[in-house]
Amino acid sequence: MSDKSDTANAASGQLPEITFSTFILSLASSALVHLGEVPNPETGAMSPDPELAKHSIDTLAMLKQKTKNGLTPDEASMLDSLLYELKMKYVCFTKK
Repeated sequence: MSDKSDTANAASGQLPEITFSTFILSLASSALVHLGEVPNPETGAMSPDPELAKHSIDTLAMLKQKTKNGLTPDEASMLDSLLYELKMKYVCFTKK
């Protein structure tokens, strides 16, 4: 689905097409909420929860392992980048 279609779907209340990339971005977004990096989209409040953040990060790591030879280069790169950034943010968060 194109960016225009995604924007139109969002405006009409429809969810975007499910792809591997949108799925891992959703998990990464959850981790960011639980790291207190972004507000909870439902409440608007910052709601850090390191245990839930770790769960999301571990889920992404498991997906990386299980899909090792089945991802496109772009998907693999995105997953690697997300995992690196989230792990670094988690370490910083837990050292506070």
